[in-house]
Amino acid sequence: MKTKVQSAGRFLSGMVMPNIGAFIAWGLITACFIATGWIPNESLAAMVDPMLKYLLPILIAYTGGKMVADTRGAVVGAIAAVGVIIGSDIPMFLGAMIAGPVGGVCIKYFDKAFQKRVKAGFEMLYNNFSAGIIGMLLAILFFLGVSPVVVWLTDALASGVQFLVNHSLLPIASIFVEPAKVLFLNNAINHGIFTPMGVAQAAEFGKSLFFMIESNPGPGAGLLLAYMLAGKGSAKSSAPGAFIIHFFGGIHEMYFPYVLMNPVLIIATIAGNMTGVACLQLFNGGLVAAASPGSIFAELIMTPKDSYVANIAAIALSLAVSFLLSMVLLKMFGKDDKDLDAAKSKMASMKAESKGLADGAGGAVETAADPAATAVAVADIHKIVFACDAGMGSSAMGATTLRKKFAKAGITDLEVVHAAVSEIPADAQLVVTHEELKERAQAAAPKARVVAIRTFIGAPEYDELVAEFSEARG
Repeated sequence: MKTKVQSAGRFLSGMVMPNIGAFIAWGLITACFIATGWIPNESLAAMVDPMLKYLLPILIAYTGGKMVADTRGAVVGAIAAVGVIIGSDIPMFLGAMIAGPVGGVCIKYFDKAFQKRVKAGFEMLYNNFSAGIIGMLLAILFFLGVSPVVVWLTDALASGVQFLVNHSLLPIASIFVEPAKVLFLNNAINHGIFTPMGVAQAAEFGKSLFFMIESNPGPGAGLLLAYMLAGKGSAKSSAPGAFIIHFFGGIHEMYFPYVLMNPVLIIATIAGNMTGVACLQLFNGGLVAAASPGSIFAELIMTPKDSYVANIAAIALSLAVSFLLSMVLLKMFGKDDKDLDAAKSKMASMKAESKGLADGAGGAVETAADPAATAVAVADIHKIVFACDAGMGSSAMGATTLRKKFAKAGITDLEVVHAAVSEIPADAQLVVTHEELKERAQAAAPKARVVAIRTFIGAPEYDELVAEFSEARG
């Protein structure tokens, strides 16, 4: 049951995360050009509503369909989404999240049943008309039947949230948010639930605190700061680097191992998050669009001009509360630094489970026919892809680390890029990824050599690769 929920959450976030750039573009246009924006402009503000009602839902549906059945699924999913969008007067993000995958599933199974029966020379006719007819039927179905249901569900969800808001109970959501984050459901919660709700609220009020419930870097930063001062051994020495990457880089996964090492500290992050949400409610804070990644810089960029005091106060207070409670809890229940390695291993297993993967094998594994073949291949490798699940946070950080190490070693003829493990470029020659994603990386890039690592920070494989390439190019 737990795995199914995690898989559903991953799928929801997978539809939204690739389109975060579009959400940010909409947020910036809104922040700048609406009547209460930084530089009001009625003509340019005319883009806000169409982007909200049409562009963003269609992008989500297109991505959802593509996740199921590649480009054909994307096209049919987008067509189906038009039906649910036109059938209502509200931004139809939930409907798009349904229409996209449904369109992909329909065309996938239709092709499975009929594509092999198509006569030679009629392939294009079949492809175009099958997608068009199925898309048309789904658009009608979603317009007449699904749209009213989604409107009802949206109203019910909004009423539930409004109940929490009216009774000043929204901070209670933190009790579920922080533990879920540590279970690697952070992207599912933020981009699958809070982002659509926040966009709808921001369209009406110009901002929404929903964008900050999960993305607030304060709670995790407070915990890491406590480890910097009261931690022991490797936990203490590694906390400053984790703090910088978490707070300024927005990679919240950095503090998860520290909670897993001492689970009682989840109390501190929950209290910190609750404080931040309460502050946002009290002082009417919020963002104009999703802050992704959840760094202090992204939070400030997405802050409207009337909310800087509220938002900064929310982040600062959540950090302070989390820090103070973490200090107390560390003094009472502190553990030896040996537990950090165990926590990282536990984190890897939990992350694998959250991705629906089986437990991986032990150390780093490389796919190569034999050592000689690998040695020859190294001299000819010019493109390295660092892959993570979403292709945004961990892989971007890893690619940057590798790029700097190669540059420091004087190796300048390598292209190091990052990507989602399901979208590794076809011309990738070497793929670096977490060991729990190894099998997926091999399936996505069967011709590439795969180097698996256990941790994204300070992995020894980074220096091993640099040494290997330096020797091959020496």
